Amino acid sequence: MAFTAAQLAKNLERIRTIALALPEATEEITWGTDLNFRVRKKIFCFPGQGGSICVKADKDELPALLEDPRCRPAPYLARGGWIVLDFGAPIDWDEVRELIHTSYCLIAPKTLAKLVEPA
Repeated sequence: MAFTAAQLAKNLERIRTIALALPEATEEITWGTDLNFRVRKKIFCFPGQGGSICVKADKDELPALLEDPRCRPAPYLARGGWIVLDFGAPIDWDEVRELIHTSYCLIAPKTLAKLVEPA
C-alpha cells in the first residue's frame, strides 16, 4: 500500500509512542538516516519510513508470521529471527504493539523485559 507523507509521519509517531513507552527505550538515527529504537544500545525495532516495521520475532511465532503475506524475512537479519511487517490498510495497531513488545522482550535484559505488560 502506498502511504502519503502525512500518513507515514503519523505511523512513525504511533510507532515512536509504542517503542519509547518501554523501559529504558531510546531512539537513535544510525547509518546516516535509519531510525531505530534501542534498549541499552541494542536495537529492538526498525520502523523504516513508517510503512513497515522490522522486529525480532518469537521463534515459536515465526512460522505463522511468515505465512502472513504482509510479513517477510528481514534482509540481513532473517537468520536471527527478524521479520518485516508491511503495513496494510487499516493498520492493526494492537498487532504492531504486540510485535514491538515481543521484540523488546527478546532483546532487553531480563530485568527490564519483566517490567513489560503483555501486549
